[in-house]
Amino acid sequence: MLDLTIPGREKLEIKHLVLDFNGTIAFDGELISGVEDRIHLLSRQLEIHVITADTNGSVLNQCKKLPVSVHILRSGDHTKEKGEFVRSLAGTVCVGNGANDAVMFEEANVAIAVIGNEGCATSTLLKSDMIVHHINEALDLLLKPNRIIATLRR
Repeated sequence: MLDLTIPGREKLEIKHLVLDFNGTIAFDGELISGVEDRIHLLSRQLEIHVITADTNGSVLNQCKKLPVSVHILRSGDHTKEKGEFVRSLAGTVCVGNGANDAVMFEEANVAIAVIGNEGCATSTLLKSDMIVHHINEALDLLLKPNRIIATLRR
């Protein structure tokens, strides 16, 4: 668990990290360099979930060595499905970039948008608490949570 005491906000007990796959931790279906090591470190504190429509059909192979649970979206409404998944968890940080991440961000305690090689959907960007340029920056925020506190304090 990760305790976040952010001045001006309620104390947060973060238990789950929900990561979008394509465009967030993967590019063209392959994990981005540096993600694997950071996920291993974060798994000591958090339960990590990868949620995806699996556009490239590679998530299971790419995540097989990672301490994560993989959730492949099956419904016709991925935005709603992602939101429902996050709503079912307590104490969640979400990281994503796509339009189908917007409702997931609304349900999260902390939402981090990644503007990577695929860019970031404006709807998701507007629902985020924080914005970074690279997934490793987002994961490093969780490894060094004082960075989150410094950014989100009121």
